[in-house]
Amino acid sequence: MAKYNGPKNRLARKEGIDLGLKTVGTKSHAGLMRRLNIPPGQHGQKMRRKISGYGTQLREKQKMKRMYGVLERQFRRYYAMARKWRGNTGDMLVQFLERRLDNTLFRLGLAPTRSSARQFVSHGHVMVNGSRVNIPSYLVAADQVITLKPKSGSIPAIKKMLEDKTFTPPAWLERQSGVGKVVRLPERDDVKEDINTQLVIEYYSR
Repeated sequence: MAKYNGPKNRLARKEGIDLGLKTVGTKSHAGLMRRLNIPPGQHGQKMRRKISGYGTQLREKQKMKRMYGVLERQFRRYYAMARKWRGNTGDMLVQFLERRLDNTLFRLGLAPTRSSARQFVSHGHVMVNGSRVNIPSYLVAADQVITLKPKSGSIPAIKKMLEDKTFTPPAWLERQSGVGKVVRLPERDDVKEDINTQLVIEYYSR
């Protein structure tokens, strides 16, 4: 499966926000936060061009796509799915992205980043309702229980996350130690990141 293998901090600096691609507290994340407002490239600090309406829409689409760690073809498929469902297209787009198993694992605080959550799922560390699921794009449903395989708790990154007693998952999820549950489907208000879905819809509606 295709995926982005380039420098992750470059993506965040391109969008000008922390996309959650690096583990908070690491040296790499600290370096990103120092240079977040400087675009990547040799002349990044000097590049301050006025962005057109199309450019604003494009940047918002790129930001959202990179935040969830999906490539263009898959993101476009989520948009097509959202358009077919009854209700607000932008809200449905967010819901589909939030319901991805890798994102759900991240939201449960069982992985430091979405990319690490994707790796945990791909390597068979995650179970849904007692059955192993190794597809990061699997869409979780209400009342499903998400657990880690018994031996997975010894992985340093997961162990560190489980030791964090201050973590609180979003309202659509519950977690007791290494066991998570989907209480209900996610809603737009559950996502605290600064995302303008209207600009994304405008981009694809051109």
